[in-house]
Amino acid sequence: MIKVIGVRFRTAGKIYFFDPLNFDIKKDDHVIVETARGVEYGTVVSAPKEVEEEKVIQPLKPVLRIATHRDDEQEKKNKLKEKEAYKICLEKIQKHHLEMKLIDAEYTFDNNKVLFYFTADGRIDFRELVKDLAAVFKTRIELRQIGVRDETKILGGIGSCGRPLCCHAHLSEFIPVSIRMAKEQNLSLNPTKISGVCGRLMCCLKHEEEIYEELNKKMPNVGDHVICADGSKGEVHSVNVLRQLVKVLVDCNDEKEIHEYKASELKFKKKHKKEKIDVNDKELAELEKLEKEEQQEQPEKQGKPEKSHKPDKRDRSEHRERSEKQGRSERQDRTSEKQGKAERREGANKSEKQGRPERQGKWDRQSRRSKKEKQ
Repeated sequence: MIKVIGVRFRTAGKIYFFDPLNFDIKKDDHVIVETARGVEYGTVVSAPKEVEEEKVIQPLKPVLRIATHRDDEQEKKNKLKEKEAYKICLEKIQKHHLEMKLIDAEYTFDNNKVLFYFTADGRIDFRELVKDLAAVFKTRIELRQIGVRDETKILGGIGSCGRPLCCHAHLSEFIPVSIRMAKEQNLSLNPTKISGVCGRLMCCLKHEEEIYEELNKKMPNVGDHVICADGSKGEVHSVNVLRQLVKVLVDCNDEKEIHEYKASELKFKKKHKKEKIDVNDKELAELEKLEKEEQQEQPEKQGKPEKSHKPDKRDRSEHRERSEKQGRSERQDRTSEKQGKAERREGANKSEKQGRPERQGKWDRQSRRSKKEKQ
């Protein structure tokens, strides 16, 4: 076990662990810590606690100090400078006619770097833009391309439920969402109704997924034949999953009536196949497109691409040995082939030499025989 505190650097951002050392740190305190980006100003969201070492990414960096009044003032100044940097960057983008949408500007606490977040349909060549920004701010410039979900998380907004967006309010990390979750909760498969502000499937579909799966196991499907508590038989007309109520179409005196029962009072054979929900081809195509974009757009967009692997000395030596062996075998094959050709050529020459005297002697005998006949 190791003692850590949880620190956040932006609203609903990811929580990072740091070593509290001997500081008396409480929840909601502000601390100064060192990160991969440099010195940062963060908010403590979890008081010192013991966690397993497997959950901590090593090396665990220590807290530099508890934020002072001077640090708080510096953070306020940085926020004002970020607004000014945003305006300047927006002007530079328009000047270079770049097809990119600027989302946010962020200063590190020590003003060692300025980060600009943007969205774009494809890759953007912003080398000239970086040069102009570096000339204005006289510091390191970093531009990060983010996805539409990250854009919505940064900007925030109000969802269709009338509450602040989950990703901006409390979700520290994005969770995968699928169409199956909407089917499990008997929601409309109309893309406009189950898509969020970002245009992707709503994150809140995941919130109640587990409880719906558990409750649906205890419920019959629409169309199933059940035996009621009073002994009557009928067909399931509709279900209320959360209240665990089932409306059954039963026969009463040669008439069809709908009676409501608790799911626990019914006897039925549970089918594993879920009820098929009607959806047209156009809506299904849109839903599949949303789900595919959801899978492709994961939070690895931020940061630089990984560098290609460079072979070490051992790899290069092994490669050299393999190439030398291959070269020797190829040379041996060529020499053996040349030797074979030479041997075949010599054999042919010998046969020619041996064949000539035989033909010459035969010609001489024929010529002598013809001379005798003339005489």
